[in-house]
Amino acid sequence: MDKIAKDVGDIQSRLIDHRPITQGEIRYFVREFEEKRGYREGRLLENINKMVVEANEQVMPKCLQGMHEHLFDVSTRLEAANHMAQRVQQRELDAHQRDQLQAGSGQDKEAWEEFLREQQRLKDQVDEEHAKAVGRLSTQYSEMKKDLEKMAPF
Repeated sequence: MDKIAKDVGDIQSRLIDHRPITQGEIRYFVREFEEKRGYREGRLLENINKMVVEANEQVMPKCLQGMHEHLFDVSTRLEAANHMAQRVQQRELDAHQRDQLQAGSGQDKEAWEEFLREQQRLKDQVDEEHAKAVGRLSTQYSEMKKDLEKMAPF
């Protein structure tokens, strides 16, 4: 029974207790990065840190200053371009409206001429009716005058 308990203990320590394996891996890791590589990664990280600090302290302010200077220039140019585009658009709109007015003007002229012809026809018709009415009234008054002369004793 002792042998079984000892074997079970060995099996349990191999399956559940990973300290010896973990300690071996830790020693390997330390030896790999500290001894073999001679702190190369540490120096590399320090160099990267210095570059980042330099970029934050020197390069970024220069870039921001340049960006602000050029941004104002770009903004001014953009406003000028926008103004020019609006002027071109307004000119095109005016030209389009002029074309429509000219096209409409031709139609208006034709309609006006037709209206004048119709008015002239109506005027001629009214003049003709007026002339007939004047003729009838003249005839009527002359007949009345004759009748008056016949009736008057003097």
